[in-house]
Amino acid sequence: MSYELLAAVDLGSNSFRLQVARVVDDQIYPLDGLKETVRLAAGLGQGKLLDGPSQLRAIEALSRFNERLRGFAPDQVRAVATNTLRVAKNAPQLLPQAEAALGFPIEVIAGREEARLIYVGVAHTLPNPSSQQLVVDIGGGSTEFIIGRSFEPLALESLYIGCVAFSLRYFPDGRMDKRSLREAELAARRELETIEYGYRSLGWDEAVGSSGTARALLDIMELNGWSQGALTREAMEKLRALLLRVGDVNRLGIAGLRPDRLPVLAGGFAIMSAVFDAFGLERMSFSEGALRLGVLYDLLGRYHHQDLRDATVLQFMRRYQVDQKQADRVRDTALRLFRSLNPAAGGDHPDLQMLSWAACLHELGISVAHAGYHKHSAYIVGNADMPGFSRMDQSRLARIVLAHRGKLEKVNSASADARDWSLILCLRLAVLLHRSREDFTELPLSIERAGNGYQLGARAEWLSASPLTHASLHDELRLWGVIGIELKLRTTRLAAGVIR
Repeated sequence: MSYELLAAVDLGSNSFRLQVARVVDDQIYPLDGLKETVRLAAGLGQGKLLDGPSQLRAIEALSRFNERLRGFAPDQVRAVATNTLRVAKNAPQLLPQAEAALGFPIEVIAGREEARLIYVGVAHTLPNPSSQQLVVDIGGGSTEFIIGRSFEPLALESLYIGCVAFSLRYFPDGRMDKRSLREAELAARRELETIEYGYRSLGWDEAVGSSGTARALLDIMELNGWSQGALTREAMEKLRALLLRVGDVNRLGIAGLRPDRLPVLAGGFAIMSAVFDAFGLERMSFSEGALRLGVLYDLLGRYHHQDLRDATVLQFMRRYQVDQKQADRVRDTALRLFRSLNPAAGGDHPDLQMLSWAACLHELGISVAHAGYHKHSAYIVGNADMPGFSRMDQSRLARIVLAHRGKLEKVNSASADARDWSLILCLRLAVLLHRSREDFTELPLSIERAGNGYQLGARAEWLSASPLTHASLHDELRLWGVIGIELKLRTTRLAAGVIR
């Protein structure tokens, strides 16, 4: 399936942005863009709870995006949320309202996944992507650091330093003096110490800034004649002197400074100054490519069956030395069972994808310990950095993996999505059937829906010849009954044709 138009929505900590683009010969050409200065991070109060006004601003902005996205199919649009919605404890309550306002699902992505997508966007705008790049993207709640060559990131990191958070913490009401600026810079340097040595060791040929803070600083430098085409250390010092002389960003009358950037300029400047010092930079160029462009190219790749999530799953299987043949057996059987329940599900059905990944990864934890390995598998899947997967993807995948053996109450209490029960059942049955790690020429078990539950079918002769499997199936009936889902077993006799 292919589309002429794609759209990316970036729910950042400072601004919400919508980018609509045309697809021509596998290239993305921006067509239309919208920006709403929501300043979500400013509404993050004590206890990491988003306040009412910030939630209202978010919903209103997404409602306006909704109008532009009318007529788009679900798989033409990808919406991602970043740092503030990663850390906000009441984000689960806000997200359903946000999705209803936007009209499309919203993925809360991990910091390193955000960094990867930023690099994808930047790499597609670089004149010489084959050189090694240090990319710095200062956002409202976090800053992403990437070293990459061509279109391959070599190092990814996301630190909890952002222009909104720093402006609120160190420069209340826009006031700035030498002490507050020094405190902000030192705080940023402390965070940067965790990556400084590794990044300097890896090295780069060019430093590149992306997104709002870098753009705002460059505009100021160029329009005031301090630099041309790049941020420089000399221009940074001139801006520092001006900021300290004025002492209040609200009274800063300077060419190139947009009103929406004024409240977060001080925090963004302090972080960028710390970046220049930590990495010994004299110059940083600017790229128009950022998260939104990266999301669009990532979305385009999925259409061309180059889904990064598939590559990530294969990488994890290799890393944790998963038995490939057993994973293939379990996956194939689980998918056959699922298709029996959902005959209309095509090859790219998202539930089929999720079940396939769960089957491939269900034995990850054996490399940690055989006892309770499903718990180890679920922990790895739920907590590791998995490029291409959103946090919600990983949480869902972890639940299915956790539930592939043992009691079901552990996921029943975790508010598993209702549609996941059929995936869990198919995976459990596939694991049960392949306990001996052997192939089947013909699937010995059938499955169909029965009211609010399921009915299994099997030959009595096969069950008699497989007493362990027979006993395990009866255990399954009991375990599903405990959580209130009826699972029945119907047996047939080949010779007499008797059904019971």
